[in-house]
Amino acid sequence: MSPAGPQVLEADGIQVAFAGRQVLASIYLRVQTGQIVGLLGRNGSGKSVLLQTIFGTRTVADASVRVNGRRVVPAFRQPGLLNYLPQEPLLPPSLTLRQAARLLGVDLGAATARFPELRTQFDCRIGELSGGSARLLQTLLLLHADTAFSLFDEPFSGVMPVHVETLADEMQRLKQRKGLLLTDHRHAEVLPLCDVVYLLHHGRLLKLEGNVKEALRDYGYLAH
Repeated sequence: MSPAGPQVLEADGIQVAFAGRQVLASIYLRVQTGQIVGLLGRNGSGKSVLLQTIFGTRTVADASVRVNGRRVVPAFRQPGLLNYLPQEPLLPPSLTLRQAARLLGVDLGAATARFPELRTQFDCRIGELSGGSARLLQTLLLLHADTAFSLFDEPFSGVMPVHVETLADEMQRLKQRKGLLLTDHRHAEVLPLCDVVYLLHHGRLLKLEGNVKEALRDYGYLAH
């Protein structure tokens, strides 16, 4: 990867079937640094499978993941390239937040600067935190980690409403130095964040252009 100019992450050729049902077919997705890309779709549509395939923890024959045109499979083995927050807890429950931050090379104070109420939890073990606090803190750690891209599967899940807006603002600020790909069912929070929106619909990935909300209504994802 060239250190100058935007980094471009692309994924295509991803085809996945479960029990004879085509979950993903003819996928093409593009994220570049400086962008927040939203990935929308119904439960079970394959969003998590797609993120796992891009990250490299799910092996899919013929899948191509590239950065600036160079193949990077599995992507997670490329230092400084990308990190990934799955739906399930990411970090061991026995770790304290300070330990987790050190492992990820993150300044915990800087990562939580806009969330001063979290400072009292720095020495708590992750397993001792509420589900929403653990989710918020793991998202912040990955956002602030030194990678070109971050993939987030349901980053707002369980996060207190008072924190969601601040977290969204933090994502907008940090996209200046990295590319973000996120999926979440909280469309009201996700859509205003996104520079690009994809919809995973019947196994195919559709890039929504123009009036995204109207397009989502046409596909039955938002009420008219």
